[in-house]
Amino acid sequence: MKRCDKAVTPNQPEMNFMKFVVTKLLFASLISFTINTWAKSPDWTDYAEVLKQVKSGLKHETPLALVDYGELKQSGQLEKAYRLISQFPVDSLETRDEKLAFYINTYNILALKMVADHWPLESIKDVGSLFRPVWGKTAGIIGGKKVSLNDIEHEMIRPMGEPRIHMAIVCASVSCPDLRTEPYTAEKLNLQLDDQAKLFLSNDKKGLWVGSKAIHASKIFDWFEEDFSKEGGVKSFIRQYRPDLPDLDIDADIDYDWSVNGVTR
Repeated sequence: MKRCDKAVTPNQPEMNFMKFVVTKLLFASLISFTINTWAKSPDWTDYAEVLKQVKSGLKHETPLALVDYGELKQSGQLEKAYRLISQFPVDSLETRDEKLAFYINTYNILALKMVADHWPLESIKDVGSLFRPVWGKTAGIIGGKKVSLNDIEHEMIRPMGEPRIHMAIVCASVSCPDLRTEPYTAEKLNLQLDDQAKLFLSNDKKGLWVGSKAIHASKIFDWFEEDFSKEGGVKSFIRQYRPDLPDLDIDADIDYDWSVNGVTR
């Protein structure tokens, strides 16, 4: 038997088919990689640009993070941040921290948008009415569904059982915790939430102040008292972040200022 001198090569149709199969496989892998990467790590670049409009200042003698809503409305940057969350495939979020970070950022973006869309105004509450409060009005579309701020807070965030979210979600008001000047991310979430709790409880105009007979804290701790039960209750939660406090009762009774956290010109 003679040995062939020439190697057998596929004909042109076979080669074209092989190239087609390889191209399809590479394309499918690229799409899968892109979707998985995006789902786990949303690109918060546009939201980070929005947060550059947050500056430290004073309003009604309260130190807080002030937002330049007029600039946000003109720049279009907030609309870009909103488009990201409105188009994001929320069903692909996997871990608790991925979901928490996404929905905290989402709440804050929607609250900012609610104010910016109606700017100028005195309070976010002015967007609503006695019969239809702002919290129940449609704030945007997330996961293909119309949602309100109430939906995001009470149906998506609070059920995850993380009391520190009350130091992170911001309803665009003076007495709210301050907007963080960076987006929340799953990778840094625990440190970010701890830092937010410390910052809020160090603000003696709206977070906590020590009187001669009692310690006075934000009404947030009264409104959402049940959410702090997993930390041993409100008092235990507060003392975890303020171990320097004297042995006095804690009353969640600081007056809440609903004035918008915006720069006035």
